[in-house]
Amino acid sequence: MTAPALSSQPVNTGAPAAPPTGAEADDWIARRLDTDLDAWCRTVVRRHFHPETGSPYWLERARTLDFDPRDLTRYDQLSAFGPFPLDTLRRRDPADLVPLAVPRPLTGRIWDTGGTTGTPCRVHYTPDMLLHRALWRRWSFAHEGFEPGRSWLQATPTGPHLIGNGVWEVSELYAGQAYAIDMDPRWVKRLIRAGRLAEADEYTGHLLEQITDVLRQGQVHYLNTTPALFQALRQRFPEEVAALDGVRLSGTQISADMYRAFRAALHGGICGLTYGNTFGNAACLEVARDAALISYVPNYPQVTMAVVRKDDWSTLVEPGSPGQVRLTVLHEDLFLPNILERDQALRHRSDRWPSDGVANIRPLQTTSSAPEGLY
Repeated sequence: MTAPALSSQPVNTGAPAAPPTGAEADDWIARRLDTDLDAWCRTVVRRHFHPETGSPYWLERARTLDFDPRDLTRYDQLSAFGPFPLDTLRRRDPADLVPLAVPRPLTGRIWDTGGTTGTPCRVHYTPDMLLHRALWRRWSFAHEGFEPGRSWLQATPTGPHLIGNGVWEVSELYAGQAYAIDMDPRWVKRLIRAGRLAEADEYTGHLLEQITDVLRQGQVHYLNTTPALFQALRQRFPEEVAALDGVRLSGTQISADMYRAFRAALHGGICGLTYGNTFGNAACLEVARDAALISYVPNYPQVTMAVVRKDDWSTLVEPGSPGQVRLTVLHEDLFLPNILERDQALRHRSDRWPSDGVANIRPLQTTSSAPEGLY
């Protein structure tokens, strides 16, 4: 059965006012996990291709397709669209991908990707989209053991980057206080591309100085940052790490060795993990076999992930086998089928989740022209 949308009122920040908490938020998650993916796919596709109220971009694309998208009935038929051309998100007005059913003028934030391979992609997040992401993050906090009503330090990219919205998610949905630092990941990547590694290290030191300045006040329980930055913090300031009650790491790669070292440095503190980007996120479902397996599940049903052959994006690999990550956004207000990520992973199946997950994420290829930087 298709889960109904949860209404929210937009505010000037682009985040919904009075988001649900407690049992109401738990019920919201349960209804999402009960959603039939084929039925949800039909609902979203027909919304974006409605002749009068669909998305301007998709209505334009429909004229070039040799099929009527409204005839699709199953999720696996989305392969008919081919890989989504990410250049669309670099050159088009982000509003063109939002259905006209969403009242104009649009209210909400436009968020950027990190710009690893050039001009950033940009997407418009409606208040309902922000709420969907935030409620899944709240589920993650509770699943991993983070306590509500604590103080957090958000040591992640800021400005146009969606990960920085974690300040709102922590304060509004988890009754917390949130500190933050300034972080521009594009500058670090630019320095690495230019071979200015000493300056990149100096910028890392600048970030660590901001982090330790807050932590040394002794009022922060949890840190939210990237694996690479936490690695640098652990190595240079182990006493500040040991004093934390937990850390939540958001990024594209963390090895078993890194995870074990982080857990040891936290002296019993929580080490929570999330994988994703501006398009969609996945929460860590389990860490098994002494971190030999670190698996993630997507924010279902609006985000789904698959692992496909590197030489054939349309073919799934066998469960447990490695391949390229393919992401699909099936939100009422944003439809992005078949995004081919720059990451590889193992295909992961779990009886606890209605769709495929991914495990043991790492970059598909890392080069000096496309560095991961502080992620």
